[in-house]
Amino acid sequence: MRVMVIVKANRQSEAGERPSDEVLTRMQAYNQELADAGVLVSLGGLLPSANGKRMKRAGGKLVLTDGPFAETKEVIAGFAIWNVASMEEAIQWAERFPSVDGEEEDIEIRPMYDEGPCGQAVLLKHAPRAAE
Repeated sequence: MRVMVIVKANRQSEAGERPSDEVLTRMQAYNQELADAGVLVSLGGLLPSANGKRMKRAGGKLVLTDGPFAETKEVIAGFAIWNVASMEEAIQWAERFPSVDGEEEDIEIRPMYDEGPCGQAVLLKHAPRAAE
């Protein structure tokens, strides 16, 4: 089964502070273990919400809000896609996630659709983007 592991933002990630070299080394080793075990499909980190926008559409009106967003618990700092045998295996891997000293951790694990219209990859052809 595929799961998305969602790492919620904390004070440090929202401030754009780089983790210590020691934490980065632990994170690289952890990600390498995931890759070596055949679990890691993809991963990525996100810039602080100050760099983002939120879009809300209600009643036919579109509202765009510039970051930063006040509710850190609703902000994502990073993600990974894992291929695991079960939710229990995903939890075991998540329990080993390297912690950042002094920072609260909030990690969400969500199963992904594997079949059907919501799980099928859609490839769209598009024209190359002009250089910006």
